[in-house]
Amino acid sequence: MSTPFYVSPQQAMADRAEYARKGIARGRSVVVLQYTDGVVFVAENPSRALHKVSEIYDRIAFAAVGKYNEFENLRIGGVRYADLRGYTYDREDVTARGLANVYAQTLGTIFSSAAEKPYEVELIVAEVGAAPEDDQIYRLPHDGSIVDEHGSVAVGGNADQISSYLDQRHRDGMTLAEALKLALDSLSRDNNGGERTLTAEQLEVATLDRTRPQQRKFKRILGRQLSRLLDESGGADAGDAAADADADAGAGESGTAAEGAGDKGSKDKETKGKGTKGKGASGEDGPEGEPLL
Repeated sequence: MSTPFYVSPQQAMADRAEYARKGIARGRSVVVLQYTDGVVFVAENPSRALHKVSEIYDRIAFAAVGKYNEFENLRIGGVRYADLRGYTYDREDVTARGLANVYAQTLGTIFSSAAEKPYEVELIVAEVGAAPEDDQIYRLPHDGSIVDEHGSVAVGGNADQISSYLDQRHRDGMTLAEALKLALDSLSRDNNGGERTLTAEQLEVATLDRTRPQQRKFKRILGRQLSRLLDESGGADAGDAAADADADAGAGESGTAAEGAGDKGSKDKETKGKGTKGKGASGEDGPEGEPLL
């Protein structure tokens, strides 16, 4: 009987982690941003039927990247956990932190089990609070660890490059249109540093809006509303460019007016001179093209 090939536990875990990371990197990216009224989810997803962003409970939403059948099973399990806990205790007892702990235990158990392959998924669980400082965003990688995020987070695809872009540009107090534009700009950047064009049909957008009067804060942004928000963000840039152009034009007109005033002053001096036109011109005019002050 042949001796089985030995692989150290460290190497086995490293191989499993590399396998899961490669699967996740093939998925299209998801970006989650805080804005003044809540949390916005933006995913590159051309499918209208298979969602990467979904509601879990009243104030909690879920986003994922990777294998659809695997993260859909996790989503369903999260909904069941939230419904059961809310029914048994109280709706306020269902929190993103509790849900993230359940997901972490599930992913960690699967990752460390040699009987099955690790899940090729990366999750984001977010909860909107009564104020921006009460918002919670948790990122759960394939191995079941929990990362508490603030402001912005990206998973899937070229997540490292997108996260770096967001960290440099995200700020507190952004409007929904500004946050959406920032998310779109980050998703439009490819691995080579270039940019590509993403349309509303290629995006899946949803929000947890704390200003909604109903108990459920989750809302999908579709169709005309999404197009209008994208137009608003584009219009803001156009307006800034137009304002800069107007400022430049105004400065040019002011300079022209000053030059005109200088020319008029020099002519008056020449007229008032005692027959010494040349002297008046040489005494009052500065270098060529410079207005009189």
